[in-house]
Parts: sequence; C-alpha cells; structure tokens
Amino acid sequence: MVYLITGGERSGKSGYGQNLALSLSNNPMYVATARNWDGDFEKRIDRHQKDRDENWINVEKEKYLSEIDFSGKVAMVDCVTLWLTNFFVDTKNDVELCLEQAKKELDTVLEQKDITLIIITNEIGMGVHASTHIGRKFTELQGWMNQYIAQKADKVVLMVSGIPVPIK
Repeated sequence: MVYLITGGERSGKSGYGQNLALSLSNNPMYVATARNWDGDFEKRIDRHQKDRDENWINVEKEKYLSEIDFSGKVAMVDCVTLWLTNFFVDTKNDVELCLEQAKKELDTVLEQKDITLIIITNEIGMGVHASTHIGRKFTELQGWMNQYIAQKADKVVLMVSGIPVPIK
C-alpha cells in the first residue's frame, strides 16, 4: 500500500502521516531525507525528531532509498521535496537527470514485497510563482515527481489547513 500525502508548507502533512503510520504499526519506520544545510534546518530536524517517541525506527537517507529494506514494514518518507533537492543539487540542477534518478529509486523501492509506504511531499507549485529561473526549474521538477508518485499511489490525501482531503 502506498499513500501520498501532499499539501503546502505547515499544512499538517507530517503530523497526519505520523498518526497514520502509528495506526498501522506499533514500530513504524521514519525515513528522514533532509540534509543538514544550516542552523535553520538543524532546528527543523530537531523539532521533527522530538515529535517521535521510542516506538519509531529512525533512518536518515538523503538519496538512495533503495538501500533501505522496507519489506514487511510501515514506513514514512519525509519528504520528497528535500529528497529531490539533494538530487537537484548533486546533478547541478539537471532536471531530467534528477527526475530519472528519483523515479528509478522510487520504482526500486516499490518492487520490495509487503511494504506500506507513506510518502510526504509539498505542493510548491500552488504558491507564489518562483522569482528565479532555478526556482521555476525546481517547481516543475517537484510537480512532475508528485504526478509520478500520485499515479503509483493507492491513496492520495491533500492536507489543507490541517484537514485531510482525500483525492484518490
């Protein structure tokens, strides 16, 4: 089963995903994709870690999700936006290569047996139009990857002001 939880910044995506994971397993896995870029990210990472108790299996994986054994587990991947950022930076902003690598990683993960995956992503294209060329490229990348994941997901939920709105 694959869930995609999407929405804007601070819409309640992670909290909803964590509650869903805990309703499906006593020991879900939390896969954090963030790189510790600076002090702000460090605070954000610390806050997210404090939101989870000892029941969680915590895994830090910036890019290669296929290296994780998800078989027989309930896992939450938080989040696609930060995960794509890592590919985007490492490919020197090559959207096509980044998208190809990310799709390959996702497809490899989805080939594993007996997994329940809760994927958190952002709808950055619903906000202010990016003012830079690189920002517009990343927004397009995010949109294309969100569409790809949504096609593969069994259920898709849009979070709006903390309220889950089922889409698929």
